[in-house]
Amino acid sequence: MDDLFPPVQPAAPLAERLRPKHIDEVIGQSHLLGAGRPLRLAFQSGRLHSMILWGPPGVGKTTLARLMAQAFDAEFMPLSAVLSGVKDIRESISQAQQTLQQSGRHTILFVDEVHRFNKSQQDAFLPYVEQGLVTFIGATTENPSFEVNNALLSRAQVYVLQSLSQDELGTLFERVQQQEMQDLAFDASARERVIGYADGDARRLLNVLEQIHTAAQTAGVAEVDNDFLDNALAQKLRRFDKGGEAFYDQISALHKSVRGSNPDAALYWLVRMLDGGADARYMARRIVRMAWEDIGLADPRALQICNDAAQTYERLGSPEGELALAQAVLYLACAPKSNAGYVAYNAARAWVAKDGSREVPLHLRNAPTKLMKQLDYGKEYRYAHDEAGAYAAGERYLPDDMPEVSFYQPTDRGLEGKIAEKLAHLRELDEAARNTKTKK
Repeated sequence: MDDLFPPVQPAAPLAERLRPKHIDEVIGQSHLLGAGRPLRLAFQSGRLHSMILWGPPGVGKTTLARLMAQAFDAEFMPLSAVLSGVKDIRESISQAQQTLQQSGRHTILFVDEVHRFNKSQQDAFLPYVEQGLVTFIGATTENPSFEVNNALLSRAQVYVLQSLSQDELGTLFERVQQQEMQDLAFDASARERVIGYADGDARRLLNVLEQIHTAAQTAGVAEVDNDFLDNALAQKLRRFDKGGEAFYDQISALHKSVRGSNPDAALYWLVRMLDGGADARYMARRIVRMAWEDIGLADPRALQICNDAAQTYERLGSPEGELALAQAVLYLACAPKSNAGYVAYNAARAWVAKDGSREVPLHLRNAPTKLMKQLDYGKEYRYAHDEAGAYAAGERYLPDDMPEVSFYQPTDRGLEGKIAEKLAHLRELDEAARNTKTKK
């Protein structure tokens, strides 16, 4: 007997309906998918390999994994690191073994948000990846160098995916209109505003277009303009009003207002972004970065205040915690400025990148064993605390064959002015000690 109430299948969301069915339909990632590019070659090679797809949300990580399974006629088995544990991993491996035995098909094990798995969970994949039972494809929005175990990282090729450009989002916008929304038009300003809101995220663009389409059908509207967006989706689109400024343009304005010591402008841009839906945790991270980059050692309290503000937000949440972020921004804007530490770090990185691997001088080496002492490790090292003023004047700490360098040039602002005075005094002591040594 037929079921009187057959189950109703929910309608697939727009993002799922428009998911590319072939690699040539993918919008964006031309640096990986263009002719002769790494992922294009991977599809054409006929040989699967484990990989990690690293990039921001909505750039096609899941789509590429599905297309890989389709291209190689492999079983696609998705896991979410947010919802799964070791038990789920084992069940997936067992299913992959059954699939191989019953149909001879290989399995692609796709792990979304792989950085959410801890070390033991990530380790659980290793033997099966090494055996070739599964091809591992992990997706992450976080730097895999920090979030993925070295053992797993060494067995997978990392591909870096990029946010979609405005032009690429425009192409996707046109595809949506041609395939799904022929009944709805957008004026130029509304189109630009919606694309700006997406901020490089294809999924966000598709989701907001679907919401707009539903709202327009409900209201009997055939053309979308800015007034309709304000009425239908004001809270979601506010941060990209007045011409569709991009998210990172506003971050830049905030950062430059802090650097320019203008507390009112800095506060305006912070509140503008928070009001428009910016992630307060992301804002907190950027504020801490500003403390390091533009205030530095001129006022070390700035970093502590920013860290405390970030922790306060974690404890209180929104909107109470946002007051702490606001006061941190005000402090940064009013604090003495110095990028000397930032410049010094970049100069040191540039030096090391082009320089060879110089030996550590013997007197600076540690000598925990008798053999090391016999080889003169640590010989003639001067323990600074035993010297006058706790400073070994004339001692050298760079490699023997390396010229003297001055990466760090402190400013005369804030605490850094006192640091500059101290370093100048120490250099005078060094010069005197070397002159005395030369005379001897």
